[in-house]
Amino acid sequence: MTRHGRLTEWLFLLTLFTITFAKLRWNVPAAGDLVLADVLTILFLVSFSADAVARRDARLPRTAVYVGAFGALFLLVYLVGFFNLTTLQAVDQFWKGLVKFVLHFAFLVAGIAYVVRRGERFYWWALGALVVGLAANAAYGVLQLAAAQAGVNLDRLVLSPLTGGASAINVYGAVEGQAVYRTNALTGDPNHLGIMLLVPLLVLAPIYLRLERGHRLRVPLAVLLGFLLVVQLTTLSRSAILGLVVGLGILAFPYRGFVLSRALLVPVGAVAAVVGAVVAQRLDFFRVILRSRTSTEWGSTGVHFDVYNFVPDVLASNPLFGLGLNNFSVYYEFVTGRTNWGPHSFYVATLVETGLVGSALFAVFLWYVFRRVRDARAIGRALAALRDPLAARVRPLAWGLTAALAATLVANLFYLTMIFYYFYAFAILALAAPTVFGRRLFAD
Repeated sequence: MTRHGRLTEWLFLLTLFTITFAKLRWNVPAAGDLVLADVLTILFLVSFSADAVARRDARLPRTAVYVGAFGALFLLVYLVGFFNLTTLQAVDQFWKGLVKFVLHFAFLVAGIAYVVRRGERFYWWALGALVVGLAANAAYGVLQLAAAQAGVNLDRLVLSPLTGGASAINVYGAVEGQAVYRTNALTGDPNHLGIMLLVPLLVLAPIYLRLERGHRLRVPLAVLLGFLLVVQLTTLSRSAILGLVVGLGILAFPYRGFVLSRALLVPVGAVAAVVGAVVAQRLDFFRVILRSRTSTEWGSTGVHFDVYNFVPDVLASNPLFGLGLNNFSVYYEFVTGRTNWGPHSFYVATLVETGLVGSALFAVFLWYVFRRVRDARAIGRALAALRDPLAARVRPLAWGLTAALAATLVANLFYLTMIFYYFYAFAILALAAPTVFGRRLFAD
């Protein structure tokens, strides 16, 4: 591999590693907030394009072409919706959202092409970069929580000198004068962190269960899964837990034989012991927290459901193409007087901002992603029929991708993490998997 090829590789892997580090952002007067992932994505796209020019090969795999076609259709819907904008503020929000969309979808198309071209070994490296990045994010969250308990704002000590911005761990409230913290790590929101962790938890769990006894990754994966689950619990995210339940329910069908296995019971038992020991020391404290997070009368619960009430009114005025991309907050401010307030639901955002046409298009795109992971499961079965040892990795991977996708969709009923970079990174892995591993079936 040439030096330029190595640069493209490292830029792609580094982008995946840092793709959830939302707090690593800088305010640039001419461009607004600039996230580290934005910078790395742009550099990767430039390097990827230059690499294609140097190889004199601009061909894209079929999946990347299809995804590019989806991107063009989304862009058309957004541009038509532009004519529904009525204020300068709305126009400003539209262009900010459009720039992000173009960058994200360009990364998706280029990422699929790059992973497919590099093959099986690099696919696992890409998955590893995303997982290790999320694990590093979670590890920072643990340090952040420990520092907060000691009265120290770790973000101020570590991040502020780098970014010049202000951030801190989320403070949920107080119980008997003691602050209740929710880990947000480098994501900026505890619910975002909890939902993002669904990807490594659900993708790695079936792979771990199918590892051979004595495999060198068996113990590290068990420890990692237990650690990520504990961190997810510290986010106190109901949406993340709902998604996890759905994802585990999907995995329960193909992996029901592992329910009572030592491979599953040992890490789950270890997590239960750690959580139980912590809770037992402050039982009343955690009882109050649990009651508040499970009560439907809590204030934040009402907000999550109230945003759905805006959908009929918006569709009545702009049914086909909505209010315009990235404009829910503008509409919400006009109706309620509250500024900079998101829709708290990916589906509300899609319906309100892109109307019935945009929502239908996104539903077709999701169908395509589900079809691709279904194809990956079929490839895993075909490899198993051929007694190819790779089947023991591909089938669990495909089921994990399926569970993670379904869990993310459910969690986004009340949040909108599917507009974030990490979801596009996950989509790269889901969409590329059948092509990468399907080559085994046609090898001589």
